[in-house]
Amino acid sequence: MKSNVGGIDRIIRIAIGLVLVGLAATGTVGLWGWIGIVPLATGLVGWCPPYALLGWNTCRVKN
Repeated sequence: MKSNVGGIDRIIRIAIGLVLVGLAATGTVGLWGWIGIVPLATGLVGWCPPYALLGWNTCRVKN
């Protein structure tokens, strides 16, 4: 699995995921907030399946 999620993209995904999961855990947003697990996981792992399918890559190119 080659990394396809770059630095800033990863930070944004992790932040959004943590906020959504935190809001869901406190009951503020309801069950749909648990969808935050998806951006959190893709941010932590550094690989996003839709990016792979679409051929997108936000990682810097290594020379």
